[in-house]
Amino acid sequence: MKLTKNFSLKEMTFSDTAIRRNIPNEPTMEEVVSLTNLCCYILQPVREHFGKAVRINSGFRSVKLCEAVGSSAKSQHAKGQAADFEINGLSNKELATWIYKNCDFDQIILEFHDPEGDPNSGWVHCSYRNDGSNRHNGLIINQKTKGKYLPWKP
Repeated sequence: MKLTKNFSLKEMTFSDTAIRRNIPNEPTMEEVVSLTNLCCYILQPVREHFGKAVRINSGFRSVKLCEAVGSSAKSQHAKGQAADFEINGLSNKELATWIYKNCDFDQIILEFHDPEGDPNSGWVHCSYRNDGSNRHNGLIINQKTKGKYLPWKP
Protein backbone atom coordinates (compact mmCIF):
# COMPACT_ATOMS: atom_id res chain seq x y z
CA MET A 1 0.00 0.00 0.00
CA LYS A 2 1.39 3.39 -1.02
CA LEU A 3 1.12 6.20 1.53
CA THR A 4 2.55 8.81 -0.85
CA LYS A 5 4.27 8.75 -4.24
CA ASN A 6 7.59 7.54 -2.77
CA PHE A 7 6.67 5.88 0.53
CA SER A 8 4.88 2.62 1.28
CA LEU A 9 3.26 1.22 4.38
CA LYS A 10 5.64 -1.74 4.16
CA GLU A 11 8.78 0.39 4.52
CA MET A 12 7.21 2.49 7.28
CA THR A 13 6.47 -0.65 9.35
CA PHE A 14 9.47 -2.83 8.51
CA SER A 15 11.58 -3.96 11.46
CA ASP A 16 14.37 -6.54 11.60
CA THR A 17 13.85 -6.77 15.35
CA ALA A 18 10.13 -7.51 14.94
CA ILE A 19 10.95 -10.25 12.44
CA ARG A 20 13.72 -11.80 14.57
CA ARG A 21 11.66 -11.74 17.76
CA ASN A 22 8.33 -12.54 16.10
CA ILE A 23 6.73 -9.32 17.41
CA PRO A 24 3.59 -8.15 15.60
CA ASN A 25 4.06 -4.70 14.08
CA GLU A 26 0.74 -3.97 12.39
CA PRO A 27 -0.64 -0.43 12.74
CA THR A 28 -4.29 0.35 13.31
CA MET A 29 -6.17 2.47 10.76
CA GLU A 30 -5.59 5.55 12.97
CA GLU A 31 -1.85 4.83 13.00
CA VAL A 32 -1.88 4.38 9.20
CA VAL A 33 -3.47 7.84 8.92
CA SER A 34 -0.68 9.23 11.13
CA LEU A 35 1.98 7.52 9.01
CA THR A 36 0.38 8.92 5.87
CA ASN A 37 0.46 12.44 7.30
CA LEU A 38 4.08 12.00 8.40
CA CYS A 39 4.93 10.99 4.84
CA CYS A 40 2.85 13.78 3.26
CA TYR A 41 4.14 16.64 5.41
CA ILE A 42 7.72 15.58 6.20
CA LEU A 43 9.16 12.69 4.20
CA GLN A 44 7.69 13.39 0.75
CA PRO A 45 8.73 17.09 0.82
CA VAL A 46 12.24 15.97 1.84
CA ARG A 47 12.33 13.44 -1.03
CA GLU A 48 11.17 16.04 -3.54
CA HIS A 49 13.53 18.78 -2.33
CA PHE A 50 16.70 16.69 -2.28
CA GLY A 51 15.74 14.43 -5.19
CA LYS A 52 17.24 11.41 -3.45
CA ALA A 53 15.84 8.31 -1.78
CA VAL A 54 15.09 8.65 1.92
CA ARG A 55 16.17 5.61 3.92
CA ILE A 56 13.75 4.83 6.75
CA ASN A 57 15.65 3.34 9.71
CA SER A 58 12.57 3.12 11.91
CA GLY A 59 8.98 4.17 11.34
CA PHE A 60 5.98 2.67 13.10
CA ARG A 61 6.80 0.48 16.09
CA SER A 62 4.10 -1.32 18.03
CA VAL A 63 4.18 -0.88 21.80
CA LYS A 64 5.73 -4.36 22.15
CA LEU A 65 8.38 -3.48 19.58
CA CYS A 66 9.13 -0.14 21.26
CA GLU A 67 9.70 -1.96 24.53
CA ALA A 68 11.86 -4.60 22.81
CA VAL A 69 14.21 -1.94 21.39
CA GLY A 70 14.41 -0.04 24.70
CA SER A 71 12.06 2.77 23.73
CA SER A 72 9.00 4.02 25.58
CA ALA A 73 5.54 2.62 24.95
CA LYS A 74 4.50 6.29 24.75
CA SER A 75 6.93 6.97 21.89
CA GLN A 76 5.53 8.79 18.88
CA HIS A 77 6.79 5.83 16.85
CA ALA A 78 4.05 3.73 18.55
CA LYS A 79 1.44 6.21 17.33
CA GLY A 80 2.70 6.26 13.74
CA GLN A 81 3.75 9.87 14.19
CA ALA A 82 7.56 9.52 13.97
CA ALA A 83 10.35 8.13 11.83
CA ASP A 84 14.13 7.92 12.01
CA PHE A 85 15.71 8.39 8.61
CA GLU A 86 18.70 9.47 6.51
CA ILE A 87 19.66 10.28 2.95
CA ASN A 88 22.85 8.57 1.77
CA GLY A 89 25.57 11.09 0.96
CA LEU A 90 23.83 14.00 2.73
CA SER A 91 24.84 15.35 6.12
CA ASN A 92 22.17 14.62 8.68
CA LYS A 93 22.64 18.14 10.01
CA GLU A 94 21.85 19.54 6.56
CA LEU A 95 18.79 17.29 6.35
CA ALA A 96 17.53 18.30 9.82
CA THR A 97 18.21 21.98 9.10
CA TRP A 98 16.14 21.89 5.90
CA ILE A 99 13.21 20.27 7.70
CA TYR A 100 13.48 22.73 10.59
CA LYS A 101 13.30 25.69 8.22
CA ASN A 102 10.76 24.36 5.72
CA CYS A 103 8.31 21.92 7.32
CA ASP A 104 5.64 21.95 9.99
CA PHE A 105 6.75 19.29 12.48
CA ASP A 106 6.24 18.37 16.08
CA GLN A 107 9.75 17.39 17.03
CA ILE A 108 13.04 17.02 15.21
CA ILE A 109 16.03 15.40 16.85
CA LEU A 110 19.51 15.32 15.38
CA GLU A 111 20.57 12.02 16.94
CA PHE A 112 24.20 11.00 17.40
CA HIS A 113 25.50 13.28 14.67
CA ASP A 114 29.22 14.02 15.00
CA PRO A 115 29.87 17.36 13.29
CA GLU A 116 33.64 17.00 13.64
CA GLY A 117 33.75 13.42 12.43
CA ASP A 118 31.54 11.79 9.86
CA PRO A 119 28.90 14.18 8.41
CA ASN A 120 26.73 11.14 7.72
CA SER A 121 26.87 9.96 11.32
CA GLY A 122 23.72 9.47 13.32
CA TRP A 123 20.24 9.98 11.95
CA VAL A 124 17.30 12.37 11.97
CA HIS A 125 14.20 11.69 14.05
CA CYS A 126 11.15 13.70 13.08
CA SER A 127 7.52 13.57 14.17
CA TYR A 128 4.26 15.09 13.01
CA ARG A 129 0.98 15.41 14.91
CA ASN A 130 -2.30 15.22 13.02
CA ASP A 131 -4.21 17.57 15.29
CA GLY A 132 -2.31 20.75 14.40
CA SER A 133 -0.54 20.93 17.77
CA ASN A 134 2.99 20.61 16.34
CA ARG A 135 5.51 22.17 18.74
CA HIS A 136 8.33 22.84 16.26
CA ASN A 137 10.71 21.52 18.92
CA GLY A 138 14.36 20.97 17.93
CA LEU A 139 16.69 18.78 19.98
CA ILE A 140 20.12 17.22 19.68
CA ILE A 141 21.67 14.23 21.44
CA ASN A 142 25.21 12.91 20.94
CA GLN A 143 28.42 12.08 22.82
CA LYS A 144 29.04 15.76 23.61
CA THR A 145 25.60 16.12 25.24
CA LYS A 146 26.48 13.09 27.39
CA GLY A 147 23.31 11.24 26.42
CA LYS A 148 21.01 14.15 27.26
CA TYR A 149 18.62 15.84 24.87
CA LEU A 150 19.50 19.51 24.50
CA PRO A 151 17.71 22.26 22.59
CA TRP A 152 18.84 22.56 18.97
CA LYS A 153 18.24 25.24 16.40
CA PRO A 154 20.07 25.52 13.08
